[in-house]
Amino acid sequence: MATKSYTLPVIDLQDFPNELPNLMAACEEWGCFRLLNFQQFLPATLMSEMKTVVKSLFDLPVDIKRRNVDVISGSGYRAPSHSPLYEGLGLYDMTCRADVETFCSQLDASTHQREIIVRYAEAAHDLLVAVVQKLAQGLAVKSENLGFEKWPCQFRINNYHFTPESVGSHGVHTHTDSGFLTVLQDDECVGGLEVMAKSGKFIAVDPWPGTLFVNLGDVATIWSNGRFCTVKHRVQCKEATVRFSIASFLLGPRETLEPLPELVDNDHPCVYVPTTYEEYRELRMSTNLHAGEALELLYTTNSEK
Repeated sequence: MATKSYTLPVIDLQDFPNELPNLMAACEEWGCFRLLNFQQFLPATLMSEMKTVVKSLFDLPVDIKRRNVDVISGSGYRAPSHSPLYEGLGLYDMTCRADVETFCSQLDASTHQREIIVRYAEAAHDLLVAVVQKLAQGLAVKSENLGFEKWPCQFRINNYHFTPESVGSHGVHTHTDSGFLTVLQDDECVGGLEVMAKSGKFIAVDPWPGTLFVNLGDVATIWSNGRFCTVKHRVQCKEATVRFSIASFLLGPRETLEPLPELVDNDHPCVYVPTTYEEYRELRMSTNLHAGEALELLYTTNSEK
């Protein structure tokens, strides 16, 4: 493979366990990385087919897109009226075949489109689980009883309407993801995604065909007892064109969310009080703290303030 100069960490999924130290460093220092050689889970042909489907879904009449209603707040259609440059469609849990079928029916997906969406949902979920299993391995915790494959997995497709007048403005404001892990098939031609380094400087995530962008969310920070960091990111309008992206979010356990017992001891006291994903998500929304600040509201008395 040709070498590429890149600021962000790069992880080769076919080079484990050699990549474990690099994966841990990426999660502790950046909270994100580029992923290579994942095609045994998500083939390039399927990624290309899915992008074609995404474009066609956004071409649908608005009255059809509005059928894509929320299951939880923000899981369904978002019209450009919410953010003039952004339009989105989604479903709450792509591990649930009924949810996927409902999503397809809401948007009058053809038999061919439905087949691609179903295949993509299954493949993206398998990839998410495989990556989280690597994270558990890096933390030296047993993943067999953690039930990653049963965690809900949200799916969103995004369309950014960048115009000459919008160059330099926000497509999506600075935020962190509330869930555990996000796999993003970003636009292979159009940039705009930026992540914040620990220095506070934003780093451009430039297009890199044949790779995926992976980032941790707030749930990963809780689960790892503060060892993993959540990454702040945003989308900036860099050029007057249309940008598409496809995001798959592994949200978190359906039951109690708390630091793994194996990561708590006298030298590493528990940082966060127990909660659930839904409770934490509601906390973020009720406090309007969407860039990781809500994590501080879950600190235990032992946590460093």
